[in-house]
Amino acid sequence: MTSLRRLGSSDLEVFPLALGGNVFGWTADEEASFAVLDAYAAAGGNFVDTADSYSAWIEGNKGGESETIIGKWVKARGNRSDVVIATKVSQHPDYKGLSAATVKAAADASLRRLDTDHIDLYYTHFDDLDVPVEEIIGALDELVKAGKVRQIAASNITPERLRASLDFSDREGLARYVALQPHYNLVSRDTYEGELQDLAASEGLAAVPYFALASGFLTGKYRPGTTVDSARAGAVAKHLESERGRRVLAALDEVAAAHEAPVATVALAWLAARPTVATPIASARTADQLPALLGVAELTLKDEEVDRLTQASA
Repeated sequence: MTSLRRLGSSDLEVFPLALGGNVFGWTADEEASFAVLDAYAAAGGNFVDTADSYSAWIEGNKGGESETIIGKWVKARGNRSDVVIATKVSQHPDYKGLSAATVKAAADASLRRLDTDHIDLYYTHFDDLDVPVEEIIGALDELVKAGKVRQIAASNITPERLRASLDFSDREGLARYVALQPHYNLVSRDTYEGELQDLAASEGLAAVPYFALASGFLTGKYRPGTTVDSARAGAVAKHLESERGRRVLAALDEVAAAHEAPVATVALAWLAARPTVATPIASARTADQLPALLGVAELTLKDEEVDRLTQASA
């Protein structure tokens, strides 16, 4: 049985891989999404990550499709108490930004779609610089006090705004961010490493990186001269064309061969070994794609292997 990891200073205990819900209602329909969720839960997985805006970018979608599918699945399986559900606010077409009124209305809408009375982890999806951190934290604290949200977290935020938010929470005794969801992986290290990572470490925040596999590049299925049928293929091309991307693939191949493990598992294991990281997020369109992701729960890299990958991706 894979041991769960505590999320920062919170009471949430989560599986070493968070299942990304961005594909539910996008590249995975309801039936395929249920199959992925079932397989993840069967492997001991308990941490599902979504957002109120998934997947508003698809023609005909309004946003909230992913939450709705997750809500139906939880209801059908009767497993709400076994699942840690994380969702996010600020990007839904009807609830843009982080004003207090928007945050509270968006949370109620998410609760309806998820068909639940509480959200376990509620993120500010993208910071809203037009709203003072005092107003944002105040609204989130009200949701916690009302029992609608258990813990709060932030994503896509500057070190300055994160520091101001934490200071305000501490000063006023209000709900405090316990986790951070940064864009972070072997080929995208610059936004997180440095000031943000240092702040997370000093303040006891857990990092839950998104794009952990760089939109699929770090699965190893994208190679020079190959064509992959994927909605994300375009986002991956830039990594294939860069020297850094090719160096990282070569190092991943080497470490993966030593462990007889998929490249994706090794890429996630590198992330899991990084300071402050509690659990990376990765998504699967089909249950067949899951084993390579779930493998991170069992694979511990040697220090020299972590160093090899870190140097290759510098």
